[in-house]
Amino acid sequence: MAADADDFPPWQTVYDHFSRWNKRGVWEKCLDRLTIFCRQKAGRCAVPSYGIIDAQSVKTQYASEERGIDGGKKIKGHKRHVVVDILGNLLHVKVHAANMSDTKSACIVLESVIDKCPSLKAFSGDAGYRGTAVDFAASRLGLSLHISEKIEGKWAVLPKRWVAERTFSWLGNFRRLSKDFEILTGTAVNMMRIAMMKITLAKCV
Repeated sequence: MAADADDFPPWQTVYDHFSRWNKRGVWEKCLDRLTIFCRQKAGRCAVPSYGIIDAQSVKTQYASEERGIDGGKKIKGHKRHVVVDILGNLLHVKVHAANMSDTKSACIVLESVIDKCPSLKAFSGDAGYRGTAVDFAASRLGLSLHISEKIEGKWAVLPKRWVAERTFSWLGNFRRLSKDFEILTGTAVNMMRIAMMKITLAKCV
């Protein structure tokens, strides 16, 4: 039976609760606990030792904050920057303007994920992270950022990088994430976390 509009509370009440949970970090804490549970159920250590970093430019529907143009992909909007573990679980996400280069914005992302997951020993990324990001990981964090190089002349699945690509694919199945409908980057981040909670629960059941 379809739900009637009267079955739901006023949107202002829903948004107020959502906003309060955003500020208190509830969505992040819930996802982190689910990630630990998922890793343990898969027979792995509760904390990750290897992270895979990747970014996805996505068109925004409105005049959102931190909006920019990714000249290479010709997309005006945001860039979703993620770090996942070897199982594809979301360890950290940051949403910023699409015109920020991967190698520079990765420095902020890598430093943030290490503060959150100090167990990480190394990272993997694509060729877009060569240079600044590799140097930052080595000099500032004392860790290696391994670069997955493209295989010339043919299509091939790149080692480890496909894990992050699969996570983006999972998230892309959610209509709310097919484009970026959020005005605030913080809201966009938590929409990704909420979607990932659903994905992680489905994997663990």
